[in-house]
This record gives sequence, structure tokens and C-alpha cells, in this order.
Amino acid sequence: MRALCIFPRTDFLVSMPPSPRPVIVAATLILVVSFVMMLLAYGVRHSFPVFFPFILDEYGWSRGDTAFMFSLHLLVYGICAPIAGLLSSRASPKLLLLIGVIVLGLAAAACSYATRLWHFYLLFGVLAPVGLACAGSPILNPTIMNWFAQRRGMALGLAQTGGGLSFVFVFMMESIIEGFGWRTAYVIMGSLTVAVLLPIVLLGYTFSPRDRGLRAVGSTDDAPNSENTDAPESNHATEEKWTRASGLKSRPLWLLFVSNMFFWGTGCYLILAHQVKFAMDAGYSSTIAASTTAAFGLFMVIGQASSFISDVIGREATIFVASVCTGVATVILMFLGPGSGVVPLYTFSVLFGIGAGLFAVCVFVGVADIFYGRHFGLFCGIVTAGMGFGGAFGPWLGGVLFDISGSYHYSFLFAGLSFVISFICFFLAAPRRYTTIKRFRATSA
Repeated sequence: MRALCIFPRTDFLVSMPPSPRPVIVAATLILVVSFVMMLLAYGVRHSFPVFFPFILDEYGWSRGDTAFMFSLHLLVYGICAPIAGLLSSRASPKLLLLIGVIVLGLAAAACSYATRLWHFYLLFGVLAPVGLACAGSPILNPTIMNWFAQRRGMALGLAQTGGGLSFVFVFMMESIIEGFGWRTAYVIMGSLTVAVLLPIVLLGYTFSPRDRGLRAVGSTDDAPNSENTDAPESNHATEEKWTRASGLKSRPLWLLFVSNMFFWGTGCYLILAHQVKFAMDAGYSSTIAASTTAAFGLFMVIGQASSFISDVIGREATIFVASVCTGVATVILMFLGPGSGVVPLYTFSVLFGIGAGLFAVCVFVGVADIFYGRHFGLFCGIVTAGMGFGGAFGPWLGGVLFDISGSYHYSFLFAGLSFVISFICFFLAAPRRYTTIKRFRATSA
């Protein structure tokens, strides 16, 4: 008689693929953490337009000099972004995030004590962007790329909706300013940043799925526990290999740098820095003027969430749609005046938000299409720096042109031309060529 085996067979389990559920749950947590981080961290930066009129009214400084604190903020951020991206592959990304949150929150709260223009330059213009570079996209974008080997446009778009909603968070700040004053609003904003973000980074953040013995969502790499843990998660069959030197010498990197510089730096941030004051000058109440920033944020979220279309129609086509939306919105803004009503004002916010949201995601997915690999954090930081360097010029120029001409007409015209130049540069960078190469390699591997 054959002996009865009381133990179940387990040999068939050896060939079974691991369940995708753990990595999906972990990757979803990373998206949630990134969403909240971008919501509060970038809320500090995007709060400037609603603080701007109240600071002007209290101190009577010129618009150019006062707007320079925003330009300086973007310039310092642009300098620090590549450094933070480089450090993400050499130091602990979690430690960088924690340091960034503390510096950013304390700098924002300390703005409540500012009484001189140089105080704002130091606190909001220098310290806040140093913290933001360590707590924002230069660290979070590579993190998301690590966790998602496929559908990166969708993943980054979902995470960056937090950055879009930060403009809605700014509307809450405007309500606090109206009720308690701008100094109290700075204290609340800084305290909230530290109190909320420190715990979620400590408890929920992991830079790479390899750190948890997992593979990226959609990855075909069969070695999640490889000893090469300093490199990002990648699909070895399809990822382009870039060295630091070859990437820094490449034409596409600097075209993407210039594209981001013109779109966000000299285009979007010029308008965002002055749109609230412009609307108030045109006869709208401060509440309605500030609500345009909130509307912009809501529709920027829609644009970010819709960025998955770049996975279908291509990055260049998506950037074209973004440029058309922001260009038309700028034309509408140029012709606003007393008696125009709220419809064209909110139409501007809708189109401007959708276009900005599409671009904000797609430009970094385009960077990943070309440069994803061990040095992606550095290359992503360099493209982010483009926004910073352009932003150092855009808001300041908008204020200076107003001080000279008494009108925002020339400022907004310059912003519209910036969107055109941005699209041309992105098209010449041509992420489509690299995605085609990767598809060919994947099919022939």
C-alpha cells in the first residue's frame, strides 16, 4: 500500500510568479505621500500671489522690488534642484526630505517677523527654496519613476495633482489673511507644513522598491534584490544607458532645460506672481482675484490627472495642447479690464490651469523617456533648474515692465511668446525618438 502523504506539495509554488499586490499597495502609498508633500510644500511657494498685495499695501515698496523676492526664490530653487537630485543617489533621500520640510516650514513661519525687504529676500527668497528643493520634485520625481516602470505619465500626474491643489490651499491662506492678517497666515502655513509632513515622511516614504525587496510596477526585471541597489529600478531591456558626462553634453537635456525655463519660469510664474494684483487693479475684489488662483489650481489638477494622454498620443502632442491652452489664456488676460465680468476671468483660469498641469507632468516624463537611469535624479534636477532660472527673471520683469509702462500688457505679451518658444524646444528635444528606440529594443529582446 502506498504511504499516505499528510504534507501538501509545495514544489509547484516555485514556478509561480510573485503576487503584484504588495508592490501595488506600496506604490500607491508612495503616490499618496508625494501628493501630500507637493500640496503643502509647494503651497508655501504658491502663496506668494495672495501675500503680495498685502505686503505692498503695508510697506509701499515698488512692485519690481517686492516681486524680486519671488524671483530670488525661484533662482535659488533652480540652483539647488540639481544638487538635491544628485544627492538623492548619494545620500539618504528620506533624510533630505526631513531636512527640507524643517527648513521650509521654519522659513515660512519666520516671514511673519519680516519688517524689511531684505528679510523677505533671505527667508522667502533663499531659505524657503533650499528647503523646497530637498522636500519637493527633485527628490519626489525620481522616487515615482523608481516605483513605476510603466504608465509613468499617469503615475507622475496623480502625484503632482498635489502641486496643483496647492493653489487651492493658497485660497485658504487668503481667507486667513483676511481674518487674522498676513503675519498670522505665515505662522499657520509654516507650522502646518512641519506638523503634517514630518510624520508622513517618517512613516510612509521609501525611495526605491528595491529598498523593500520589491520590483517597480510593470517592471520585467527579475532581480529585485540585486546588489546594485544604488541604481534606480529599471527595465534593463529597454532603458537607455547614460553616463553623467554623456547626459550633461547631450542636446536634448538642455533643450528640455530651456523649454521648462520659458514655460514655467518666464511664462507661468510671471503671470502667477502678478495675476491677483492685476485682477484687483481691473476692479475685481480681493476675494474674486484670489479665487482665480484657486480655480487655476483646480484645473491644473485636471490637467495633471489628464497627463496620461501623453502615454497615448505622445509627449510632443501633449505639450502642444498645453502651449495652446496657456497661450489662449494669456490673450484673454491681456484684454481683461473694468466691466469685463467674471466669465472671461475664470475662462483664463480654466485654460491656464489645464495647460500648466499638462506641461508640469509631461516635461518630466519626457526627461524620463530619454534619461531614466542611475543619473536620472541629476538630469531631472537640471530640467527643474530651468524653471528656477527663468523664474528668477519672469516675475521681476513683470513688475519692472509695469513700473515703467503702468500696464501689464507687455509683461503678458512676453509670457505668451515664452510658451511658443517652450514648445519649439521640447519638440526639438524629441522624446518620441527615444521611446521608439525602446519599443524596438523591447520587441527584439
